[in-house]
Amino acid sequence: MDKENAVKPVRFGQRKVVPRVCVADSKKHIRSFLCEALQELGFTICECAHSAEVTGVINAEIPDLLLLGFAGEGMEAVRVLQRLAGERFGGRVLLFGPPHSHALLALATLGAQLGLHMLPVLATPFGELELQASLADFVPLPAAPRPRLDAAEALHNSWIEVWYQPKINTRSLRVGGAEGLVRIRHPHWGMVSPSCFKADDRDPHYGALSEFLINQAVADWHCFVSECGPIELAINLPLSFLTSDGALKTIEELLPRHPAFPGLIIEIDGTELLRDFKLARDAAHWLKFHNVGLSVDGLGAEWPSLLGQEEWPFFELKVDRKFIGGCAGDGLKRAACSGILKMSEGKTRTVAEGAETRADFLAVRELGFDMAQGCYFGKPMNRRKFARHIADTRFTTG
Repeated sequence: MDKENAVKPVRFGQRKVVPRVCVADSKKHIRSFLCEALQELGFTICECAHSAEVTGVINAEIPDLLLLGFAGEGMEAVRVLQRLAGERFGGRVLLFGPPHSHALLALATLGAQLGLHMLPVLATPFGELELQASLADFVPLPAAPRPRLDAAEALHNSWIEVWYQPKINTRSLRVGGAEGLVRIRHPHWGMVSPSCFKADDRDPHYGALSEFLINQAVADWHCFVSECGPIELAINLPLSFLTSDGALKTIEELLPRHPAFPGLIIEIDGTELLRDFKLARDAAHWLKFHNVGLSVDGLGAEWPSLLGQEEWPFFELKVDRKFIGGCAGDGLKRAACSGILKMSEGKTRTVAEGAETRADFLAVRELGFDMAQGCYFGKPMNRRKFARHIADTRFTTG
């Protein structure tokens, strides 16, 4: 496609409107795959299963791009193209179907004759990488929203999602748990970076956001139990919420009474621990009675200040990714990791956060970390995708 004529994200002032994509195919599983893949790429999406729905979608959603399948239903696709032409559809059309299909080539020719903007045909079968390559000129630009989003707006509009990244047992190489990470799916900006909406713990709505995260993690845990078995989940909350009036009672009321529930892990930032060790220590003590383990996230160069702390009630210690990334070839990083592991020996479980390569994973396993987390094992995924893959997740290192 001529890049000069490519559809680009529209901007209104500083606000970016990401491309809207409509997926048209009669098969539900194909629409589900495409919608999920497009969402992860940052697009806003809609879908239709019949040619009769296209007019309504075009008028209501005004998509920039239509992915058109209807494999084996040539006349259904013909009707879609005719409706698009009748509505003077100004976006692009991407046909997908079996390679060397006479019907597919005929549809591409018909679309061009009707004056539609046709993209090169995408041959099946294809995966997420091939789909992304076909839509390279449409991928939303990584621009930060202005003004920053606040917790109240995101909660009120149901934009918040929780995605899960696996935590791998370094010995068994099986999923030992998952960290729930907040994502916001904005209707105009698409997937928004957490740095653009991370709420201030002084925000009066932060308590409601914290309760939402606990509720969502519990709801997802129940789904995981039914789909792939119980799993240990962790979420990030501020120490200020955990030590606020009524927080422990709230947590107790929200957690499930299911006999297979292993408890919830709440991660606090390492800087909060260093700022007030006694407060964090006391919170960790009391949370245990509510079936909650406190994890220290992102422990970095300040770790020597924790030496000599005899009382260590924390369930888990996660070493900052700055020490893990590249540690296979960096003696200083490995030495720092060794010091942290020695300090925590016999006290708490250790997690290497940010293991992005096989070499770094082998290094942290040799050092003695209990668990590892990073893109080498899987990027954060939405609940459905995580549930589908968790049962099959096993990694080889040889």
